[in-house]
Amino acid sequence: MSTLTGKLKETVAFIKRLVPADPQTGIILGSGLGNLTGEIQVEQEIYYRDIPHFPVSTVEGHSGKLIFGMLSGKRVVVMSGRFHIYEGYSPQEVAYPVRVLALLGIKALLISNAAGGVNANFKPGDLMIITDHIGIFTLNPLIGANEEALGPRFPDMSAPYSWELIAKAKAVASANGISLQEGVYFGVTGPSFETRAEYRLIRTLGADAVGMSTVQEVIVAAHMGLPVFGVSVISNIGIRDDNNTVTHQEVLDEAKTAEPKLTAIFKGLVAEL
Repeated sequence: MSTLTGKLKETVAFIKRLVPADPQTGIILGSGLGNLTGEIQVEQEIYYRDIPHFPVSTVEGHSGKLIFGMLSGKRVVVMSGRFHIYEGYSPQEVAYPVRVLALLGIKALLISNAAGGVNANFKPGDLMIITDHIGIFTLNPLIGANEEALGPRFPDMSAPYSWELIAKAKAVASANGISLQEGVYFGVTGPSFETRAEYRLIRTLGADAVGMSTVQEVIVAAHMGLPVFGVSVISNIGIRDDNNTVTHQEVLDEAKTAEPKLTAIFKGLVAEL
């Protein structure tokens, strides 16, 4: 038994002792996007600090617990708070919770994040469905010895975001009168926000939004054959030529503004799964 496999078994066994029913859908909530948890009929909450081998959230806007319960009549597990490379965690540690959720039995993973817009047609508060990502400028969580029991050495990344889930989310948004953007997410390590030159480069390379999370989680989900739906809340537009600046508080404020729309989409999508 490898170290990773052993740790995962210990983590999953600990959780299953507290939550015997398997969740159907996993949800990861990004910065300032924790209010979806208020819609859940909560059955169990487990703080990350109490879970064997789990990292601990250190960022404002991330509460740091697993929430198990019912949402839209379906059993879900929600990560209220995620992990980032800029906190000092390795890519493998950042993605570790996704492996745990997969081994708990989820059949789909819904991911949200707050991201900077580099598409000049976007505006703060927009929701962008992630159709693809560029991850070559950040660290890959599959570096190192491969765990054959978890997935292949060279996983296919041609469609890391499920087109079936995207279609369902679009239908939910339309039914709720919610407009959506679509685009490519560009992953960086952070924690500094991007320079103006970097924003221009990211746009030139074909991305529509940039953020400090998600990529490692999605790679591990693909490694384990787990369908993913991803959405970014556009917190600012970094491609502008004026003297705008970016702060973490701005990110949290825009996330709060967009939360009702995100909540409606996730609730509707869970109901369809």
